[in-house]
Amino acid sequence: MPSFQHSFGLDTQSAAAKASLSGNIVSVLQAGGFFGSLFTLYTTSRWGRKSVLIVSGFLYTIGGVIQAIAGLGSSQSTGLSVLYFGRFFAGLGVGLLSVLVPSYLSECTPKAIRGRITGGVELTITLGSMLCFWVNYGSELHLKPTEMQWRLPFVIQLVPSVLFTVLMFFQPESPRWLVERGRYDDAARSLAYIARKSPSDPAVLATLDEIKADYLGKQHLPLLQQFRGMGASKITALRCFIPSLLTFFQQWTGANAVNYYSPQIFAALGLTSTTSGLLATGVYGVVKLLANLIGLFWLIEQLGRKRCLVYGSLGSALSMLYVGIFLGVHPEKDVVPGTYVSLVAIFFFSVFLAVGWGPCTFVVATEVAPNHLRTAVMALAGAVMWLFTFVIAQITPVMLVHITYGTYLLFGVFGIVMGVYAYFGLPETAGYPLEDVRYLFEHDLWVRALEDAPLGWIFLSGQRKSTPVSELRGKDMAIPSDAGERTSAGSDEEKWDPALSNASHGAASPTGPDVVARPPSDLII
Repeated sequence: MPSFQHSFGLDTQSAAAKASLSGNIVSVLQAGGFFGSLFTLYTTSRWGRKSVLIVSGFLYTIGGVIQAIAGLGSSQSTGLSVLYFGRFFAGLGVGLLSVLVPSYLSECTPKAIRGRITGGVELTITLGSMLCFWVNYGSELHLKPTEMQWRLPFVIQLVPSVLFTVLMFFQPESPRWLVERGRYDDAARSLAYIARKSPSDPAVLATLDEIKADYLGKQHLPLLQQFRGMGASKITALRCFIPSLLTFFQQWTGANAVNYYSPQIFAALGLTSTTSGLLATGVYGVVKLLANLIGLFWLIEQLGRKRCLVYGSLGSALSMLYVGIFLGVHPEKDVVPGTYVSLVAIFFFSVFLAVGWGPCTFVVATEVAPNHLRTAVMALAGAVMWLFTFVIAQITPVMLVHITYGTYLLFGVFGIVMGVYAYFGLPETAGYPLEDVRYLFEHDLWVRALEDAPLGWIFLSGQRKSTPVSELRGKDMAIPSDAGERTSAGSDEEKWDPALSNASHGAASPTGPDVVARPPSDLII
C-alpha cells in the first residue's frame, strides 16, 4: 500500500533499495520462524505439545500488537525498527506453530482422516492468506490513505491468534507424548477423549498398547540421544531426512514467492495499478482456497499423498515455465492475449500447489518421521522450511528486478525435480497407522514407490513384488514366546542399534508384562 510505504520511507527509495527493504520487512518474520522452529527441539519434549502451542499463540499475539503500533510517535527509521522487532517476535510464535501443529494433529487424529486433518493446516493457512488479501484490498479501496489503512490489517490478524490461544486450553494433550513421558493413564484418557469412548474401551486399550510397544525402550529420549538415534540405521536416517527434504522442496515451488509478492508479479503481467493487483491477489487466494478444499476432502485420501505430489509437481512446474517463457518473449507490461493466459497459468499454479506440495508436505513429513524422534525430526524440518522461506522472501524481489522471467523458470525446473523425486523415491503412506509406516521403508522401498506411482508398473514389468505390510507386521508383532522374544529377526532399526533390539526383544514393558499385539483394525489413531 502507498500509505504503508510512505509511513516507513519506502516511497523515497530507488527500485533496488525498495526491493531490498521489502525483502527485509517480509523475511524478518521468517527469521523468527527459523529460531522458533529450533526452540521446539527443547520445549516440546519437556513441556508437551499443548503447553507450547499455547505459548506460541501468545508470542504471535504480542508480535501482532507490536506491528500494529509500529511508528506511532516516532521517526520512520525508529518505526521500521519496531516493525522489524514485532515481525521477528511474531515469527517465533509462527515457527513453533509450524512444527507443532502438524505433529500434534497427526498424533491425535484417526488414521482414516489423518491426511485431511493434518493437511488442513495448509487449508487454514490458505484461508488466512485469502482473508489477508481481501482485507488489504478492502483497506486500499475503502479507507483513506492514512496510517489506519495499513494498521487495520495488523489489528485484524490478532482475532484468530487470540481465539487459538484461548481454545487450546480446552484441547487434549498428545497421547503419544504422554506415553513417551510414561503417563499411561493420562494417555488413555486423551485417547478416549479423541475417540469419544471410555478409557477402558477395548479400542482405546488396543491403541494404547500399540503406542507403548512402539515407544518400548525409547521413552523420553534426551535431545542429544534423539540426534544420535537419527543415525541408528540407514532406514532411520532416511526417514529422518525426508521431512527436511520435503520442506526444502516446498519452498522452491515458488508458492511463497507468489504469496508474498503477488502484486509485483501481477504488475509484471500488466496489472500495474495497486487496486487491480490487490484484486487479482484476492482472486488468487479464492482459487487456491477452493483447490485446497478439493484436495483435502477428496484427493489426499482417495488419490493418495504420492499421486497428489506427482501431479502437483507437474502442473505447478508447467505453469511456472509458461509464465517464464511468456515474459522472456514479451517483457513489455502492456496487455496482450498471452497476458491473460499467463494470469490463468498463475491461477492454475495455485490449484496444483493446493492439491500437491501445499497440504501433502507436512502430512507425509509427520507420517514418515519415527514416533520416538518426531519432535527432533519435525523441528529440523521446520527449521529448513523457515530458512528457505527466509531465502525466498529475500531473493524474490531482487530476482524479479534483475532476472525477471528467469525467476519463474527457476521455480519451474525445481518443480520437475520434485516430481521426479516423488515418483521414484516416496512410497504411499495413506491408510497406515503411524507405527506401521516403518515397514514401507524397511522392506522393498523402491519397489513400493514404483508400485504406488502412476504407470509405475512399466518399470516393474507389470508385476507386484513387495511384501504386504500386513504380512510384515504379522511376523514382527507376533506374540512373544516363553523367553519374551519375538519370532522375527527384528526391524532394520533394531539390527543397527543393539540398545533398541535389547529393549524390544525380551524386555518387559514399563507396565509389567509384554505388550500383546492386536490387529490394526482395532486401532483408533
